[in-house]
Amino acid sequence: MSQNLATESLFGRPSPEWAVVERPLPWWHRLFAQAVVRRLLILVALAAVWQGYATWADNPLMFPTFSETASAFWADMLSGVLLVKTGNSLQVLCMGYAVAVAVAALLAGFAMLTQLGDDLLSTLTAMFNPLPAIALLPLALLWFGLGTPSILFVMVHAVLWPLALNAHAGFSGVSDILRMAGRNAGLRGLPFITGILIPAAFPAILTGLKVGWAFAWRTLIAAELVFGVSSRSGGLGWYIFENKNRLETANVFAGLGTVIIIGLLVDVLIFRTIERHTVRKWGMLR
Repeated sequence: MSQNLATESLFGRPSPEWAVVERPLPWWHRLFAQAVVRRLLILVALAAVWQGYATWADNPLMFPTFSETASAFWADMLSGVLLVKTGNSLQVLCMGYAVAVAVAALLAGFAMLTQLGDDLLSTLTAMFNPLPAIALLPLALLWFGLGTPSILFVMVHAVLWPLALNAHAGFSGVSDILRMAGRNAGLRGLPFITGILIPAAFPAILTGLKVGWAFAWRTLIAAELVFGVSSRSGGLGWYIFENKNRLETANVFAGLGTVIIIGLLVDVLIFRTIERHTVRKWGMLR
């Protein structure tokens, strides 16, 4: 009775207890609910801060404005220079990343199947994971010469060990209940890994793939800065190096911005799509 009176006092007329009052969300609330919109606003804010600081500093040689960088980026995109450099880098990047993922999968799978494999992976990661990839550049140059093979060598080294460690940690964290369920179902060897271990450990594996992708980019750009020319062409690292020598700082920032743009696109279009259709759909992440 008291609830009905309270409802009547608020709205001026009686309302049944089961009545539901719905109000549509404001347009700005619905707009900000989109992750893409929030990210775009962050990027716009960063660009505005960049433009404001560079204008205040007034030193294009040291720190060009966002508009100058965007102009240099657009000009080199239209001329095709930046597209060619980006294509060369992506080709080498995908090759090295694919090799590292395949070797890491073999090592992690072998480590889960046998004690010897576990000892092998633990020993190799303890030895080589702390070793910076940049320290292998002189050896790579000596062994493989100038060009793509040297870059692939150091890139595989940079990606392989953190990826294998994440996969092995994910496999080791699979509960005994899931393991026993798989064995009771008659799964052994490779079917046990693909049917039980990989789905259960996929959050850790996906994290390793993201970390490996970032490491691959870092190593690629660093290697191309040193010996990125092959067959009279180079990648983004060499593009940055050439423009630094010509004191074209806006173009240097354009090359760095290209790496950032590719990283954002890969994260949104590939990794987040995989995450949405796997671990989030399975209820393993919020």
